[in-house]
Amino acid sequence: MRALVLSGGEGSRLRPITSTNAKQLIPVAGTPILFQALEAISAAGITEVGIVTGSTGDEVRAAVGDGSQWGIDVTFIPQEAPLGIAHAVMTAEGFLAGEPFLLYLGDNVLLGGVTRFIAEFEHSEAAAHILLARVSEPEHFGVAVLDGDSVVRLVEKPREHLSDLALVGVYLFRGSILDACRTLEPSGRGEYEITEAIQWLIDEGREVRAEMVSGYWKDTGRPEDLLEANRMMLGTIETSIDGSIDAATTIEGPVIVRSGAVVTDSLLRGPLVIGEGSTVDRSVIGPDVSIGPQCRIGASEVADSIVMEECTIAEVRGLVGSILGRRVEVRHSGGSGAHRLIVGDQSQIEVD
Repeated sequence: MRALVLSGGEGSRLRPITSTNAKQLIPVAGTPILFQALEAISAAGITEVGIVTGSTGDEVRAAVGDGSQWGIDVTFIPQEAPLGIAHAVMTAEGFLAGEPFLLYLGDNVLLGGVTRFIAEFEHSEAAAHILLARVSEPEHFGVAVLDGDSVVRLVEKPREHLSDLALVGVYLFRGSILDACRTLEPSGRGEYEITEAIQWLIDEGREVRAEMVSGYWKDTGRPEDLLEANRMMLGTIETSIDGSIDAATTIEGPVIVRSGAVVTDSLLRGPLVIGEGSTVDRSVIGPDVSIGPQCRIGASEVADSIVMEECTIAEVRGLVGSILGRRVEVRHSGGSGAHRLIVGDQSQIEVD
């Protein structure tokens, strides 16, 4: 079995963060989202992985390399335009070669991995297996209608309520999905919909089975989704101190301090991660904070936030629910109160 990972979406709902970042490379709990997908695929024993890329392809290729850090062999597959999941599958037809494959959307966070899901598919004769999760806003997802464990209908972003069972961005297919994709025309939103391709399988009498996600899942399409995923992934960490922490610093809860990081005279409230080479001085950090490499934080308070690499936070109290892109500077200019910031790379901000 091979795996196909989609990493070509532009992440328009995450701007300005994605104006200069591939959304699949945004760190959650200190690790890019895409890397977590590759770890799950490797853990399931799949070694041949295709990654479909778009306008951020160069950045994705540079970050992933040849895949050897996960023990996989990566083939990069450029997609001419973001024309939908089914279009990405058709673009990768040569790589897939008609064999069974795992399709994994590279901006999804899924706890628990995919090993059991794959094993059940391999012991079945179904044309497709899909993962489902209950959601409160089904109109934003592709949804499924079931008869037992079998799928009888799929609709992309329904205008009327049909089901609250949303398709998680993980699928298993046999080669017949390529036949289904070839029948498609662009939908009303100009995309080739994978839900329509799966519906074609159903209409042709092929079995499509569904399984509910047993652990946490999140489609990280919006800033609030990223922060929620960050909280959930941080909730799985255990304390690991590879950097330096002085005697004046207090630790509460699970904390990861990576190599080269230095923490002085601070309070660390886990769960949180402090990246390689970062410094934290006279600050209160956490809970639920992911700090990237080479950041500088002094005399500040940060909670429930994602701080990407090479950021500076100086004398800022009450920074909460924030996402800072790379090389952002946030400084205090007087006043007090909480601050929620969603800012892109290389921004410079003064807060009251």
